[in-house]
Amino acid sequence: MNRSAQIASIINQRQPLALRIEKVEKNLRSLSGQLNHLQEHRNHLLTTVDDSYVSGHLKEIDCSLILRSIESELLALNKLKSRFSRQTLNIGVVGRAGQGKSRLLQSLSGLTTSEIPTGDRQHCTGVRSTIYHNPSVDTYGEVWFHTERSFLQEIIAPYYDKLYLGAKPLSLEEFATQPLPDLSINLSKQAECGAMYEHLRRYHTNLEKYRHLFHEPSPRRIPKSQIREYIAQDDPSGNRIHVNYLAVREAKIVCTFPNSDVGQIALIDMPGLGDTGLGDEERLIKTVGQDVDIVLFVRMPRPPREYWADVDVKLYDIASSALTELPLKLWSFLVLNRTDNNSLIGDNSLYCQDLANTRQEKHLDVVDHIIANCADVETVNQQILERILNYLASKMSALDAEYASSTQDRLIQLQKTVSSELEKAEKALERASGRDNWFPLFVTLFDRLWEDLTTGLEALLRELREQRDVQDADFKQQVENTIKACREDAGLPTEAEINRKRDSVGGYPNAYYEYLNEVRSHLSQHFLSLDEGLKRGLDRVKSQVAQVLIERGRLGGLTESTGVEFLKTIAELIPEEIVENKPSELWRGFKILAEFELSYRGLIQHRIRQHLDDLTPDETSLQLSPSPNAQEVLNCLKSLQAEAVYKCERALDDLLAEPSQAGFAIVEEFMDRVLRAKEVKNEWRIFLEEIRHDVWPNEFEQLGERTRTRREWMDSVERATAANPLNLMTFLE
Repeated sequence: MNRSAQIASIINQRQPLALRIEKVEKNLRSLSGQLNHLQEHRNHLLTTVDDSYVSGHLKEIDCSLILRSIESELLALNKLKSRFSRQTLNIGVVGRAGQGKSRLLQSLSGLTTSEIPTGDRQHCTGVRSTIYHNPSVDTYGEVWFHTERSFLQEIIAPYYDKLYLGAKPLSLEEFATQPLPDLSINLSKQAECGAMYEHLRRYHTNLEKYRHLFHEPSPRRIPKSQIREYIAQDDPSGNRIHVNYLAVREAKIVCTFPNSDVGQIALIDMPGLGDTGLGDEERLIKTVGQDVDIVLFVRMPRPPREYWADVDVKLYDIASSALTELPLKLWSFLVLNRTDNNSLIGDNSLYCQDLANTRQEKHLDVVDHIIANCADVETVNQQILERILNYLASKMSALDAEYASSTQDRLIQLQKTVSSELEKAEKALERASGRDNWFPLFVTLFDRLWEDLTTGLEALLRELREQRDVQDADFKQQVENTIKACREDAGLPTEAEINRKRDSVGGYPNAYYEYLNEVRSHLSQHFLSLDEGLKRGLDRVKSQVAQVLIERGRLGGLTESTGVEFLKTIAELIPEEIVENKPSELWRGFKILAEFELSYRGLIQHRIRQHLDDLTPDETSLQLSPSPNAQEVLNCLKSLQAEAVYKCERALDDLLAEPSQAGFAIVEEFMDRVLRAKEVKNEWRIFLEEIRHDVWPNEFEQLGERTRTRREWMDSVERATAANPLNLMTFLE
């Protein structure tokens, strides 16, 4: 496998890791939410629990440190995910201003001073730039602009805080129109603070020249010729005429690198440190920690006397702090920029060697140092780039594994810590539950309730048994109303209508047959209203059962519903399995009673339809004479309709006790299920034990409150435990 393919393979191996890390991030956020809830719950209990023993155990539970650890790990995972999501391996070039960083980047990328600013006078680069290799396109750039909000918060506000300038501007217009607050006398005497103030003044003075860019869409694509205008502080002659960079957050440059074998490599150019712009160190740490795979520290020794200064050590420490999980010495190189006699400072090779020999004394630990002329393209590509690319190809997978493993190890330890804390939480209210001593009271109350409930339901069943052959009053009234409607609204035609029908269908017999169907259809729809009578009668019986359950079974505290709705609600409250792996008879009984219905179609319709046959053309027994007229047709229809109504009335008279019989039968079935089935009494006991504070609110008021408190606490603990499985905290296979 060649080097480009090796680098591509490393990048491809990273992608699945990034997806797994994202799942871990999601679970960590869920865990954080549950632990926050648990912490708030614990704090509330400490204000309400009056048991010193329980309070002491609650005080031992503290998730605040864990929550801070989770936030820290989320930041670490975000860095790791960012690293593994990239489509390139990134080389970051770091150094103080004037060390040759930009010259090195020019040699590596093939860009010129028109795109990457260099100079010997002042700081040149103003914006972080990432340079990508793409041999298929002409060089171009993309820039991302600040918004007004990000500009004020990230750029301007730190100056006001650092220099004690008072209230920060709340809007860009306020910053533009108000003069800068004066620097205090004490701070104005300090050179560094004075220089920082001048930086702020540059933002303020030139605001009108670049503020329009805050409203431009990002990214903006720019041609090669304009790149320097957006990332540099000065022109190639060193004149500080550019201000656009003040509005730019970051830039991207795409070009063709001189070395065609670089593969998926990107170069990151950071503005040189050593200037007094606020936020430079923070931006360096963020960039190195999230976006850089290999760091190149660039240092150019200057005769006649050179040594490692404190600023060099500080720069190394800043970069080292960006990623504590992976020692910087494993992913950084020191590039000592060698100059020759033709440069402004002359030949510095001796000083390069001196710094190389003494770097370890300053604990500037890197993979290795490289002495090379950063302005020489051939030297840079042979001595620096080749070395770096080979190191990336051979070592990056191992470095990724070490970095990921350190994060994974912390997550596993975090999972164990959370589990330990949740174990304490699970036991915190055990004493409160144990001291309730509610069971003896419950047994007494349950036995009393069972006796009341069974005697009440048995009494109701005896009453229904005695009345099961008695006509149901509601159904009888509905039958009478229906028969009356059949007679008053017979749906018969007039003689004039019959004559018109005869003319349209070609004869009285044809009209007669059509009217038979119409009269039968009109008559049959009247009987559909019998559903209402059946429902009222059955609902009355169900309500009687519900009343016994409310008054004698003390179940009224479970719902405000009454009657039929009460039965439906209780059926929903009862578990389908009260005893594990065994269908609940109690649930089945309530469900059967709640869902049982009597309907006209199921009980009565087939008995009615047989008495309507004489109103069916092929079945009628009453035929017209050979010479019929409208009067004869009407008389026949009247006779047949009246006869059908009479027969239906007689048939319904025999069914008036059906609702009473059905009511008795369903109540007896209900009682077989909820009172007489094997072990159903145990089901009642288990069910009522869980809801005892609702069934006996006065007797269990204090005990029920403790039970509710413990149940709610255990719910919080269980939700946190569910969010803390080991498999959702690991992303390495």
